[in-house]
Amino acid sequence: MTYEIVPEDLAEEPLNVSESEVISYLTDILKFHFEKTPYWRRFKTYPEAFIGETVAETVENLLNAGLSVDEDYLRANWLEFLPKNYRGRIRFYQSSGTTRERAIGHWDRSYVDYLVAYLRRALDEIYSLDELFPSGKMRALAHGPYGWYQDEISELVWSYSGYLYFIGMETDGLKRVLEEKGVDEVLRILNPLVRYTERVLRRDRINLARTAPPLVELFGSARESIETVILSGVGTDVEFLKGVEERFPNARAIPLYGYYLFGDLLGIPRRGEVAYYPNWPFTIILPVKKTEDGYRVVSYGERGRLAFLIARPEVLVVKVEEETARRVTPTGPFLWDGFSEPRRAVHGGHEHSHLR
Repeated sequence: MTYEIVPEDLAEEPLNVSESEVISYLTDILKFHFEKTPYWRRFKTYPEAFIGETVAETVENLLNAGLSVDEDYLRANWLEFLPKNYRGRIRFYQSSGTTRERAIGHWDRSYVDYLVAYLRRALDEIYSLDELFPSGKMRALAHGPYGWYQDEISELVWSYSGYLYFIGMETDGLKRVLEEKGVDEVLRILNPLVRYTERVLRRDRINLARTAPPLVELFGSARESIETVILSGVGTDVEFLKGVEERFPNARAIPLYGYYLFGDLLGIPRRGEVAYYPNWPFTIILPVKKTEDGYRVVSYGERGRLAFLIARPEVLVVKVEEETARRVTPTGPFLWDGFSEPRRAVHGGHEHSHLR
């Protein structure tokens, strides 16, 4: 089994998947991995027993059955999560390593196509990028780590018949450097990225920037020509987005949330905060709370730890993050719940915004 299992027409209508379709898909995905994947085969159980009437109930059932994957185990034993004799086109990717030692995960090439279809449709419906960038107009410059991110941003720009400069960057330990020594030290470490960015901006008229908040000022010389700034990472909140749009008067700032096992999720500023919506049915993200009766999905507006259900033909992972967020209702073109204000606990009990 590979991607023939996904709901019909999902690539053409990535934001129109119903909860009943997701439940049916999850049933097949769980059965497949419990039969074929080394890590999941050790659980001698019937996966159908975990499927609830709703997606939220299904997530609760999986967590309360003790199926949450330990992060350290996942990092050390990533090959156990690849189905035996899987026939898709697999590539192994590393996480960015901004927070801790890099993890390794795998994607089927087909997933990139579905991910880009989700991003493209959401960007067009929410931010009208198709109207802003008619065919051939987009000239993009993207900063970021090599791996899934490079594939994703390349295919996304090409879907608009755009042109892309990709400037790779070494991201190991950058979050700690930023917190302890500030932006200037980050820029010193990233000196090649700074030099090549300046070189491109001197010669070409870039109109789309994809970067992290601490690096957005590198595009200052192109402030009049930039029409879109796509951001993810530390500081991506509503106030920062407003500041970016003031700095780049002709641009719209767009927030994303990235993770190495599923890529980028689109954010929407709403009610003074940024809400992110995953790409159902492949990625389910719900804030949860541990109670005397086990895990439960929190009520709307309530903060909880983020539960990830990453369910694709090539990989199944259930885990609860240290990160917390609020549960939010569907909005815009999304038919499913999202999460807002993601924050990760750090030393001393404080929290800060995510950086993936």
